[in-house]
Amino acid sequence: MDILLLLLGLFFVILGIIGSFLPVLPGPLTGWIGLLILHFSDAVPMDTTFLGITLAVAIAIWILDYIIPVLGTKKFGGSRAGMIGTFLGLIIGLIAPIPFGIIIGPFVGALIGELIHQSDTDKAIKAAFGSFIGFITGTFLKFIVAVIYFGLFVKIAFWDFGSAFI
Repeated sequence: MDILLLLLGLFFVILGIIGSFLPVLPGPLTGWIGLLILHFSDAVPMDTTFLGITLAVAIAIWILDYIIPVLGTKKFGGSRAGMIGTFLGLIIGLIAPIPFGIIIGPFVGALIGELIHQSDTDKAIKAAFGSFIGFITGTFLKFIVAVIYFGLFVKIAFWDFGSAFI
């Protein structure tokens, strides 16, 4: 049974890395599920402090992933309308069946929001670019956390308690 839990946990941690790039999977939360599954095995003792801290980090990154594009829009001179457009574009990009909707959505949303607010195209494009930079930053943070969770999984499963799985 421990081998099954090890493989299932490894699957979720790898899926967490993939999920850091795919909008339909919350990468760090998926990776955390892999860590949780590993701790359900008899070979690895349950460490609620470790699981609590890693869960808090995963939730914080998940929330930041929705906030950072809005902050990027504001940093690059966007108005409230641009920030609202970024958020709406992100949501529409998530559910719209178009390729790269999660990338295009915040950019187009910020652009439309800024163009509605004012007719200065240059400022609107700059704010939309800030939205894109915010999206890239959020994706990078998710990827880093997912890779760290993978590293923790490997350390716990193969270095600390590896002999228990053999």
